[in-house]
Amino acid sequence: MDLGLEGKAALVTGASRGLGEAIAHELANQGVQVCLAARDETKLAEVAAAITARTQAHCVSFAGDLRQAEKIDAAVSAAVAAFGRLDILVNNAGATKRGDFFALTEDDWQDGYALKFHGYVRATRAAWPHLKAVGGSVINIVGIGAHAGTDEFTIGGSVNAALLHFTKAMSHRGIHEGVRVNAINPGHIETERLSRNIARLAQAQGITMDAARAGLLAACGTTRFGRPGEIASAVAFLASDRASFVQGALIDIDGGENRAL
Repeated sequence: MDLGLEGKAALVTGASRGLGEAIAHELANQGVQVCLAARDETKLAEVAAAITARTQAHCVSFAGDLRQAEKIDAAVSAAVAAFGRLDILVNNAGATKRGDFFALTEDDWQDGYALKFHGYVRATRAAWPHLKAVGGSVINIVGIGAHAGTDEFTIGGSVNAALLHFTKAMSHRGIHEGVRVNAINPGHIETERLSRNIARLAQAQGITMDAARAGLLAACGTTRFGRPGEIASAVAFLASDRASFVQGALIDIDGGENRAL
C-alpha cells in the first residue's frame, strides 16, 4: 500500500536492532529518508547499508549515547542536515531492567528513566520546531507494561505509564501546532529483547528455553508472539496522511494480551 510518504524524512532512535531496525526498514520501503540513531556505530552502519542496498533510500546514521541531552540534539541536527527537513520522529530507544524490586539499584532506576523517558522528552523537544514547520508527527514506542503493575517490571511499567501521559500531553499541544503525537504499545514481540527475557525466565526457574517460552506465551494468553514488521507497519500508517485524524492515540498491538480498559 502506497502511504504517500515518498520524500519524507524520519529520525528513528534505537534503530540498530529490534523494533527500531524493523521500523527503519519499513519507512524506507515507503520512500522515507531515514536517519538511524543508537549507540552501536558498527550495527548502525550494517543496518544503513542493508536499507540502502535493498531500497535505494537515502539513509544516514548517528552514533551516540541518547541518555545525553547533547547527543539527542546532535541526532536531530544530523537528520535535518542530511535531509533538509524532518517530518517523522520515532522515539524507540530504551530498555529498562527487569527483576526483583529490592534487587534493583538506584543506578538501574536512573538508567531506565535517562534513556527511555528523558530521551523521548528531549528528542520531542529538539525535533518539535522542525515537525511543526512541515506538519509532521511523533510516534512513541512505549509498551503494554504501562497498563498493569507487576513486581518484576517496576521500572519499565512506571516509565511506560509516564510516556503515555506525555504522549497525551504533547498531542494536546500538537492539535494547535500541527504536529500529530501518538503512541504504540507493543506486546511481546519476537526480538532479541524477548529472547533475553525468555533466557532470564529459564534460568530463574531452572527450566529449558522451550519451556520458558511456552510458559510466557501461556501467561500472555495469546496464540503467538508478535512480529517486528507488525509494529513497523503501524508506525508507517501513523506517519502518513491516512492517519491525519489520529491524534493522541495509545494503540496496543499485543494480540489481545491487554484486556483492561
